[in-house]
Amino acid sequence: MATLATQVIALTGLNPTYAAATGGGDKCEVGDRNFLHVKNGSGSPITVTLTATAAVRGQSVSNVTVSVPASGERMIGPLSSDLLRNASDGLCAVGYSSATTVTVASVRL
Repeated sequence: MATLATQVIALTGLNPTYAAATGGGDKCEVGDRNFLHVKNGSGSPITVTLTATAAVRGQSVSNVTVSVPASGERMIGPLSSDLLRNASDGLCAVGYSSATTVTVASVRL
C-alpha cells in the first residue's frame, strides 16, 4: 500500500498531482476537509472501497463503496476520521476493484 501525499487547496489555486492507484490499495489522511479524487481511465466501471473502522454499540460499520463509471471520475469525502481512521497508523485504507488506468489524488480544503 502506498500512502498518498495530501495536497492542500489554496486561494491561489491547486493543480493536483495524480498518482497511479496501487493494486494492493492505498492509504490517505482523514479529516472533515479531506477528499479523494479518483479518475477511472478504463472502459469499465470500478469500485473504490474505504475501509470503515467505526463501531456502533459494538457492531462494525460497513465499508464505504463508491462506483466510478468507465472513463469517469468521482470526488469522495469528506473522509471523516470517526468512520475511517485506522487506530494503528491514523490513515484510511483505500481499495480498488481494479487499479488499471486509475489515478487518484488526496486533497484537503
